[in-house]
Amino acid sequence: MIYNATGNFRTIQILLGHSKIGNTVRHLGIDVEDALLLAGRTKI
Repeated sequence: MIYNATGNFRTIQILLGHSKIGNTVRHLGIDVEDALLLAGRTKI
């Protein structure tokens, strides 16, 4: 729900405690390329 509301992939990765993008991708059900693109756009 947070991802749908914000589109902030990196926030979800941090909240879930994932160090690897692949783990978060599986939880969100999105494509790896899309996840990498979103993560690259996110500033922390």
